[in-house]
Amino acid sequence: MLTHAHGRVLLITLNRPQVRNAVNMALAQQLADALDLLDADNDLSVGVLTGAGKGFCAGMDLKAFAAGERPSVGERGFAGIVRRGPVKPLIAAVEGFAVAGGLEIALACDLIVAAEGTRLGIPEVKRSLVAAGGALLRLPRRIPYHVAMELALTGEPIVAERAAALGLVNRVVPAGTTVAAALALADEVASGAPLALVASKRILQQQWDWPSDEAFARQAAISEPVFGSEDAHEGAVAFAEKRPPVWRGR
Repeated sequence: MLTHAHGRVLLITLNRPQVRNAVNMALAQQLADALDLLDADNDLSVGVLTGAGKGFCAGMDLKAFAAGERPSVGERGFAGIVRRGPVKPLIAAVEGFAVAGGLEIALACDLIVAAEGTRLGIPEVKRSLVAAGGALLRLPRRIPYHVAMELALTGEPIVAERAAALGLVNRVVPAGTTVAAALALADEVASGAPLALVASKRILQQQWDWPSDEAFARQAAISEPVFGSEDAHEGAVAFAEKRPPVWRGR
C-alpha cells in the first residue's frame, strides 16, 4: 500500500500489481490503516483510491482464500473498507478493471472516475462464490434492478461507458489519466468546508431507512452543528467580502 498527500487530498494506492492487486489480509489491513489516517488527519479532506499496474483490483486473493485466509478487518469488513468506509469523501480512480471484490471496493467509495474501456463486474458465480462484499446490496440502489441481476447471475462485466450511462460511474476519462482526473475532482471537493462535506456524506448514506416523518429531524441532528460552526460563519463572511474562505474544521 502506498499513500501520498496532495494538499488536502490523500492518494491511496493498492500496490500488489503482480497479482492484479488481489486482496489478501495484509492488503486489507493496510487499506483500513490508510482510511484511519485519512479520517484522523485534520489537514486532509478527501481521499483518492487507485490501483498500481494495469488495473484497479481483481478482488479477493483466491490463493490466500484457498489457504484459509479471509481478508476482513473488524468493522470495516472485506478489504478493510466495504462495510465501513471513511467518514470523509473517497473517490475511486479505476483503470483497466474492477471486478469481484475490486468492484465492491469501488462501490464502497463515494465517487468513481474510470478509464475508457474499463471492465466492471462481479463474476463470483463462476467460482461458486457470492458477491457478498456489498455489490448485491449496493448495485440495485444505483442501477436498474434487472441490470444488477444480469451482472450478478451471468458474471459478465460491463464497460465504463455503459456504467456511466447507468449512473454508476461519475466520469469516464482517457486511459492513463484516471488518477489525474480523480485528483482534480478531489481538489474540487476539498474546496468545500470539511464539516459540511462529512455531514453531507453522512446524511446521503444514512437517509435510506429513515421514516419519512422523522427524516428532517434526523437530518437536523447532523446538519445543525454545521450551521453553528465557526466555518459556517467564515463561509458567510468570505462570501460577503468576496474572498476565498479559510476553513478550520470547527
